[in-house]
Amino acid sequence: MGKNVATGSPMRGLHATCLMLMVLSGLHLSLVLLYYLDMHVYTAQLMQRFLEPESPATSAAPSTTTSQPLQPCPETSPHLVGPLRIEFSQSINLEEVKQINSLVREGGHFTPTECTALQKVAVIIPFRNRDEHLKYWLYYLHPILQRQQLDYGVYVINQHGEETFNRAKLLNVGFVEALKEYDYNCFVFSDVDLIPMDDRNIYKCYSQPRHLAVSMDKFGFRLPYNQFFGGISALSKEQHEKINGFPNDYWGWGGEDDDIYNRIAYKGMGISRPDGVIGKCRMIKHNRDEKNSPNPQRFDRIARTRQTMQNDGLNSLKYRVLQVKKYPLYTFIDVDVGGPGRPPSSR
Repeated sequence: MGKNVATGSPMRGLHATCLMLMVLSGLHLSLVLLYYLDMHVYTAQLMQRFLEPESPATSAAPSTTTSQPLQPCPETSPHLVGPLRIEFSQSINLEEVKQINSLVREGGHFTPTECTALQKVAVIIPFRNRDEHLKYWLYYLHPILQRQQLDYGVYVINQHGEETFNRAKLLNVGFVEALKEYDYNCFVFSDVDLIPMDDRNIYKCYSQPRHLAVSMDKFGFRLPYNQFFGGISALSKEQHEKINGFPNDYWGWGGEDDDIYNRIAYKGMGISRPDGVIGKCRMIKHNRDEKNSPNPQRFDRIARTRQTMQNDGLNSLKYRVLQVKKYPLYTFIDVDVGGPGRPPSSR
């Protein structure tokens, strides 16, 4: 027994040595295979990056910051300056106005860059043969509207031809045409010859229809009567649709503002206004336009607003767009609205 044990010990050592060599060889082979596999993948990636040009997004160094969504603009803009000096003695160069308002996009659109505007406002101007007045309006109003941090667009609705002027119908046209371009939720309807004297008079909509031209120099900076709703007004999309828009059948000067006031009252809404100081406005002096003489039928029509408003307004509006031009500071829409007893032409 002793001899067998003595001769078996060297054999077990040999087997252990061989087993160790086999394990080491297998480990070495595995490492070699992994090395060549990694080299193959790396080489393939390197060739792909060499053969395919990188896009700017992938070639740029990774950003350490992520873009944050803009916060809503504050209820009161920090850029407002209050009372303004409004003068109409200097000549206006629209090219200079364009350069001053470099952030205004083609068509007269502006969006704040530092925050998200609380409202999207379409400013609608009824128009015919008032080019000099429009220059003053653009000169003063674009800086004001930008300081008010509004997402806005300016639409000049021109009545084509020489028919009697129809202010309210042009305002309806502006409402419809502006909505074709953008999802506006507020509409400011402004005469081209009125300029606010305080940028705290915000061109936006409120819970009730808003009258902005509270105290004009024309009336000694006083409200002429409590129902007055002329000059500059603001209605939300829902408010404008609730009253069926404005009347289409007031040809000539006067009456349509009182009809609009009646529509608002009959639908259970009231009029909101800024105070008399903030609501001051200056009017550019001018002679009465031709084809805009006082409407002799206005008093009779005002008395019948309750009966006519259901069928005279947005649901009966007929017009034809003749031309749309995108100028740097405003969108010009030339329309045929017909005339007293004459519908718009079909071609």
